[in-house]
Amino acid sequence: MRADAARSRRRILDAARDVFLERGLEAPLDLIVRRAGIGPATLYRRYPDRESLVRDLTGDLLGRLELAAEEAVTVDDDAFAAVRRFVHAAADLRMGAVILVLLEGLVVDAELVRIRTATASTVEALIEAAHAAGTLRPDVGMGDLVLLSIRLSRPLPGGLARLDPDGAVLHHHLDLALDGLTTRAAGDAAPTPRTPLSFEDLITAADRPTVPDR
Repeated sequence: MRADAARSRRRILDAARDVFLERGLEAPLDLIVRRAGIGPATLYRRYPDRESLVRDLTGDLLGRLELAAEEAVTVDDDAFAAVRRFVHAAADLRMGAVILVLLEGLVVDAELVRIRTATASTVEALIEAAHAAGTLRPDVGMGDLVLLSIRLSRPLPGGLARLDPDGAVLHHHLDLALDGLTTRAAGDAAPTPRTPLSFEDLITAADRPTVPDR
């Protein structure tokens, strides 16, 4: 992909993510055009319909999520610190907030399943390393981290959004939650035993375990 085409795609996808998050999946595509600072022809030439845009945006976010997990491992020697870095990176991508919106119009194909599987594998390795190091609670799985991100990263309603214009409060709350995921300190009460939620648990619950017939 040429550099100018790549920049154009990046502007479109970033704008689409924000517009869909703010206005829902049925938001006028003209809003994305204006937010991206491009001409309508540029959008429709690349994405002839809303479905193709949603599909590419989802694949892009999953790919960037995988890169965030890989970078976390590279930057942090401490396994739990790597998990923390990854969760904050996912929040910056607004993945947890926008994924519920995208699921409303997402059509899963073989390529998207491939991207999803690769991303899940990379993140699972990050979590397994923290479990092996004894720093992440054994009852925490990837599904738990995804749901935590979804719960905390959804936009604040109404005037409450003014309390967190730059996302600093979100990241503070993520740190508070992540501190609760570390293995318990000596003398703490043992957590109630439970089976960690896996990524496959979430996929199944979302009713998208396989490629649909088309």
